[in-house]
Amino acid sequence: MFSLAFLLTGLLILGGEAWPQAFLPTTRAEMRVARMQQFADRVSEADEYRLGRAVAAQVLATHPLVQDPRLQFYVNEVGQTVARKSSRPHTYRGYHFAVLESQEPNAFAAPGGTILITLGLLKLCANEDELAAALAHEVAHVAHRDGLSTIIKSRRAEKKANRRLAAAQERGGRAAQMAALYEDSIREVFKTIATNGYGRTAEWAADQEALRTLKRAGYSPGALATLLTKMVSQEKKGQRGIYRTHPPTALRLAKVKMQIKDLPPDKMQKVRNQRFKELKI
Repeated sequence: MFSLAFLLTGLLILGGEAWPQAFLPTTRAEMRVARMQQFADRVSEADEYRLGRAVAAQVLATHPLVQDPRLQFYVNEVGQTVARKSSRPHTYRGYHFAVLESQEPNAFAAPGGTILITLGLLKLCANEDELAAALAHEVAHVAHRDGLSTIIKSRRAEKKANRRLAAAQERGGRAAQMAALYEDSIREVFKTIATNGYGRTAEWAADQEALRTLKRAGYSPGALATLLTKMVSQEKKGQRGIYRTHPPTALRLAKVKMQIKDLPPDKMQKVRNQRFKELKI
C-alpha cells in the first residue's frame, strides 16, 4: 500500500539498539522523552519499518529522487558506514539513504531507517565528513526512535495509547491493526520531520550520538561543528529548510564545540575531501 520498492531497489542494506547509554535523562523534558521512548520500544521493529515506509512515501510525493545513480550510491555508502557504527547498527530491513531533488537544505529521518537528504543540504556540505555528520545526526533520530516518540507525544495520553496497542495485539491481523492504530500517525510524524522538528532535547541527544558515531566511523567529529556553523549563518539570514525544522542552532553549536576541543588532525581527511570534490555536485 505504501510501497517504496523503487527507492529501496539497489540500495545497500544495513542496519537495532535504542536510547544511547551516554545520554542519561536528567531534566523534566529529558525524562518525558525517555518515558515516551519506553512506550516506543514496545512497538515492533517490523511495525516501525512499515510506518517509516509510509512517511518516506509522503516525502517522496513532493520531492522526487535525484536521477544520478553515482551520487545516490556515494551518499548511501557514506550513510551505511555511519549507520554501521551507530548505537543501532541494525534495523528491521536495514538503513536506506537517498538524495532528494530539492534545493532547500534539509534532511528527513523516517522511523525504521529510511533517511533522505536534499541536494540543497548536500551542496551546503564542504566535504565528505560534513555529509557524514549530517547523516549521523539523522541516524541518531532513528536509533532513538524519535519518530515513534512523536506519536506518543502528540496523543498526550500514554495510557490511552497503551490500551489501543494492547487491544490491537489481541485482535490479530497485523496490517489492519497498523492501519487502525496509526491512522493519523503517518501525518503526525511527517509534520514533525518536515515542519516542526523533534525539539531541543531530541536534537541535542542526536548531536551527542552523532559525535560518537563519527569518531567510531573514522570521520572527524569536528565536521558536525563546521556544518552547524554554516547553519547558524544561514539561520541569521532567515533561511528555511533545515533551519526551520530544527531548534535554534547556536546553542547546539556551543555544546558541540565543547565536546570536540583539542581533536588531533585526521590523516585521511585529504583523501575524503578529494573523493567528495570528484562528485562535482
